[in-house]
Amino acid sequence: MKSAPSRLLTLVLCAAVLAACGKAKVESPAPAKPDPARIEPGDALRAQLKVAPLALAPVTDSLRVAGRIAFDEQRLARIGATVTGRVADLHAQLGDEVRPGSVLAVIHSTELTTAQLAYLKSRTTAELNRRAVERARVLVQNDVIGTAELQRRETELALAEAERKAAADQLRVLGLSDKAIEALGRNGAISSTTPVAATLSGVVVERKVTPGQVVQPSDALFTVADLSRLWAVAQVPEEQSGQARVGQSVTVEVPALDGERVSGKVIYVGQIVNPQTRTVLVRIALDNTDGRLKPDMLATMLIEGKPKDQLVVPASAVVREDNTDYVFVAEDEAAGRYRLTKVALGPETRGQRPVLDTAVKPGSRVVVEGAFHLNNERRRILLGG
Repeated sequence: MKSAPSRLLTLVLCAAVLAACGKAKVESPAPAKPDPARIEPGDALRAQLKVAPLALAPVTDSLRVAGRIAFDEQRLARIGATVTGRVADLHAQLGDEVRPGSVLAVIHSTELTTAQLAYLKSRTTAELNRRAVERARVLVQNDVIGTAELQRRETELALAEAERKAAADQLRVLGLSDKAIEALGRNGAISSTTPVAATLSGVVVERKVTPGQVVQPSDALFTVADLSRLWAVAQVPEEQSGQARVGQSVTVEVPALDGERVSGKVIYVGQIVNPQTRTVLVRIALDNTDGRLKPDMLATMLIEGKPKDQLVVPASAVVREDNTDYVFVAEDEAAGRYRLTKVALGPETRGQRPVLDTAVKPGSRVVVEGAFHLNNERRRILLGG
């Protein structure tokens, strides 16, 4: 039978051996975890992939600016009365199509009556003086009167003619045509009414008058607009205003037309900067022969700047995950090894997206076709499928 010290020594040795074994088990190396960004697809999937090097390409930055549809001010007329008077009749309503000369309203004016009377009086005076000069010339030839009397009568005729012309000019200011003035002088028929007539072809888009209303020449009674051509106007930030150039083609998005895009041309770029908003006015001419666009509709202008060379990736090469853009870069194309690489990209233009960082460089070979399927395979492997 072993002594107590011997048994104690045996227990100590066993404990040491067990401790050593346990330590060796804890410190054994753990198996390496797979790289979640790397994938080596099978032959079947590799056959569907297309890899190409990245290169520089001309990229055009698009500037999006909020604006609105507006009247073409060169095809807009605000029409008022030519005399002070009372509205006797209305002939035009909102939405009516009119042509130059179409009567919109009729004005009754005592001012017009007074001016016509003044013209008739000056015309009669001028005619009497003209006859007096003719008689004086006959009398001078017969030595009945002297040349001084003839000169006096000729002076009176000149003054009368000047008054007649001034009275005729006043009638023109009040809206009478030369034909109407000639008829007035011929038949002497005075009229106290005058029409308010359209000056261009278009649609009555505004009416600010009612029957019986007293109006003055400073009042705008009707607005007529040719809606076959409109403007899109926007205030472009001054630091980006250099992208807009007269004659440049621009795309305009109109939300009221379900986001449909229409094309137009820049016809005006402001020469000054608005000091309050630090913006520059830009106008774009739009064809509206179909009548779908309406003034004051909201619109967004897409103004393209000058193209510049920039590294791009095809949109088909981009996979999106967790609101982040990625591409698959070929680490070892021969071995079929690819790495999911995060990239910062700009908006898509003509199937290309510009690279905004240095995650990939010119010449980098990336998967340009099949990236979506390759990413699905990578995720399946990570989930242990």
